[in-house]
Amino acid sequence: MAHITISGHPGSGTSTLVQLLSATKNWSSLNGGELFRQEAKRRDMTLAEFGQLCKEDLDVDRELDALLKQEMLRDDDEAPSIIESRLAGWWAYQLGLNVPRVWVEVDENERANRVMAREGGSIETILEESRVRAEVDAQRFLELYDLLPEQKEPYTHIIEATCLNPQEVLARVIEILEALE
Repeated sequence: MAHITISGHPGSGTSTLVQLLSATKNWSSLNGGELFRQEAKRRDMTLAEFGQLCKEDLDVDRELDALLKQEMLRDDDEAPSIIESRLAGWWAYQLGLNVPRVWVEVDENERANRVMAREGGSIETILEESRVRAEVDAQRFLELYDLLPEQKEPYTHIIEATCLNPQEVLARVIEILEALE
């Protein structure tokens, strides 16, 4: 079964954290975005086409989330140790998994700066696109599950990472894990 879930808004550094944690602990991981990409490929669709399908047919989101939950519950040698997605903490909470459920909190300006450094573009455009995406996603999550990823209820740990570098965030997560050993 999963050892930890990592969640946060796009640009908060969750993917980087998972890469570092995987390397440090020699753990496998599953990225919710990777499930999305795999399903698009399985359906022979581009990511944009599949994203549009998800907006039009909420059952597709439900199917993807069911797959993520199945992976979280796997108890074999191939099961991922780290689950990363915006809703991973919620699913672990609802499934009653006794694992650290980490939310990485980063303010919107810093997230936009990180996205700009990674992908280019203007800060104004990135902030606007991020706000639009957040509104669309919030509406979808409320309609689907009556929740928002950033609600604090399911998380055992919230790391304020706006001013932290990736190694500092990793160190905080390692401290969390070591406290449980």
